[in-house]
Amino acid sequence: MKALDGTALVLVIIGAINWGLIGFFRFDLVSSLFGTGSALTRIIFALVGLCGLYALSFLGRDRDSDRDRTEVK
Repeated sequence: MKALDGTALVLVIIGAINWGLIGFFRFDLVSSLFGTGSALTRIIFALVGLCGLYALSFLGRDRDSDRDRTEVK
């Protein structure tokens, strides 16, 4: 699961950087690299979206692991 978590986190960070560039400079890095509306661009956006949804599970896991650490002490 660590590899999946790491991959998801990297894609979420890439998506966040891309949205920051869009918001601040109106520059879409993913579209400029892979073409506007191309199949590869749509796949990348879809993967970033799925990874963002998957990353929501990090919230519950972090809270559970913090609670487990405090109980052990």
